[in-house]
Amino acid sequence: MKEIPKTYDAKQVEEKIYKLWEKGRFFLPRRSPKGKGGKPFVIAIPPPNITGTLHMGHALNNTIQDVMTRYFRMKQVPTLWIPGTDHAGIATQNVVEKELKKQGLSRYDLGREKFIEKVWQWKEKYGNLILEQLKKLGCSCDWSRLRFTLDKKYAKAVETAFLHYYKKGWIYQGPRIVNWCPRCSTAISDIEVEYVPKKTKLWYIKYPTKGGKFIIVATTRPETMLGDTAVAVNSRDERYKNLVGQKVILPLMNREIPIIADRLIDPDFGTGAVKITPAHDAIDNKIGKIHKLETINVIGEDGKITKQGGKYAGLNIFEARNKIVEDLKSQNLLEKEEDYEHSLATCVRCHTPIEPLISKQWFLKMDKLAKPAIKVVQQNKIKFYPARYKKIYLDWMNKAEDWCISRQLWWGHKIPLKGENSVLDTWFSSALWPFATLGWPKKTKDLKTFYPTTLLSTAQDIIYLWVARMIFSSLEFLKKIPFKDVYIHSTVLNIEGKRMSKSLGTGLDPLELIEKYGADATRFGLLYLTSREQQAIKFSEDAIRASRNFANKIWNINRFIQMNRQKSSYKIQDTNLTPADKQILKRLNEIIRSITEKIENYQLGEAARELYDWIWHEYADKYIETSKKQKQNVNVYVFGQILKLLHPFMPFITEHLWQMSYKNKNPLIISEWPKSKK
Repeated sequence: MKEIPKTYDAKQVEEKIYKLWEKGRFFLPRRSPKGKGGKPFVIAIPPPNITGTLHMGHALNNTIQDVMTRYFRMKQVPTLWIPGTDHAGIATQNVVEKELKKQGLSRYDLGREKFIEKVWQWKEKYGNLILEQLKKLGCSCDWSRLRFTLDKKYAKAVETAFLHYYKKGWIYQGPRIVNWCPRCSTAISDIEVEYVPKKTKLWYIKYPTKGGKFIIVATTRPETMLGDTAVAVNSRDERYKNLVGQKVILPLMNREIPIIADRLIDPDFGTGAVKITPAHDAIDNKIGKIHKLETINVIGEDGKITKQGGKYAGLNIFEARNKIVEDLKSQNLLEKEEDYEHSLATCVRCHTPIEPLISKQWFLKMDKLAKPAIKVVQQNKIKFYPARYKKIYLDWMNKAEDWCISRQLWWGHKIPLKGENSVLDTWFSSALWPFATLGWPKKTKDLKTFYPTTLLSTAQDIIYLWVARMIFSSLEFLKKIPFKDVYIHSTVLNIEGKRMSKSLGTGLDPLELIEKYGADATRFGLLYLTSREQQAIKFSEDAIRASRNFANKIWNINRFIQMNRQKSSYKIQDTNLTPADKQILKRLNEIIRSITEKIENYQLGEAARELYDWIWHEYADKYIETSKKQKQNVNVYVFGQILKLLHPFMPFITEHLWQMSYKNKNPLIISEWPKSKK
């Protein structure tokens, strides 16, 4: 027998094993033997951006999906994990624009058609990088069904969806307040807004009343006062009770505006009196609608003051701010200014401060779409794990406002209306993902066989932007729920409990961990830290190191068994069992039941910890020590079951050892999941 090395070397195994799986086409859904297995198990991968590279959140989420996929595949259920990528409109356009800038060019120098050609060239070169990284992690997606949100068939689905809504009168064009990025020159979604701490000033401005007195208003944005149409106080604030209903003179603009009362005003901010600019603040816009205030756009899409801003027209925001503060001082209308830190809304792509402003965009009405999407969750036809996210989803859906679906970009799905140059919000196309990936709007065999899907595993920050939209889209177009379970995975924080960021130097590259410790150790270590109910984990590399040592322990258990098994059979005889044999077989049955239950309830971290403790401290440290002088039938059998139980979590080493030690069996990836014996 060839000597087995004392230490497991992941680099010698992982690429070879992945090629074996791909060559054997084991990632494709297989028919259930003898009609067993029931409904298929299906996951549509949350499509990563084509600009993306693997980060720790991706590594955790895709490990979770792979564990579930491998488990149900071993349960002999037809299993499909659909892979794909998202065209990521603003992110991809931004990357290519940066490349052009290095050449001294802009997209306008190329023109729309040439620029889009350039983006496609970039996509072909770099767009599938993250998919290759997912393979290194061990993801067993059916790559033959790879989809992209801008491929021709998918584009047909997007066009069909838009025209369906448009013909029903649910899509309309009109001026409403949006998040606007002056540099990217487009409206952007909430998830593309990043809030960063910013040191600024809080300016206290005197607004003269008609009676010769003043009401002091505090603001961090004096430049927007040019468009003020009211001063507001909290309706319960006794300090200003006698002033409500009176008029003040808007400084610098000499325009009369009312003092109003509203419960949305925070009485503890500044003086408790705030300026209301409906055109340039989302909350002010709500207040403006309630009180029927005039809306005056004083900041344009270029980030400069409009002609409505009088003598300040043409100045950029910061120039206008400085000039306004200077003028207030000269007119003795600035009470004071003090240091202040707040969260500044910036574009996540270019870090430019976001301007909330009124813009003529396309919107999708939400009232009729929201109702059935609320009902299916209320009735638990779709379940959230952890369950508390059900309330968060319902709270948002009950307040859902019309959705701004247009973007002023060049890369994306062009709005299919004559003369319309805008593209659709990336989330509009990804809202169709679970069924468009299976061929909709055509009635394909895949759609009939694999829809609805089973599980969505995703992050908490896109429950509204993506999860909710997939639910109402599926109910509208297919009259079916898109998935029955939504698993919200933990957020991976650094050891200090802060969000990881590669740009800030606080992120970790999972590929570096895979290179250093192996994919199995990276996967298992991440899962070991998680809990179904725990929504934030402090990542420590110690967990990956411990998992690497665990992989080595598995390796050496196999080494011991192979060196001592002689002609021991994979099967065991009920006769001649020692008390230790009987105890380990009893515990194996208990472990099989427990791990099966935990996986099916998405308690993967709990399952990983239980396997680790049982295999290392009970099976290896106790049973193997007592079995060293015995025949190895029981050990061979138990270890084979252990490899099966571990396979979804640590697929490479388990498959390698299975191939090495159980050559007469099917590959482990399609072997049957262990069954507990009574």
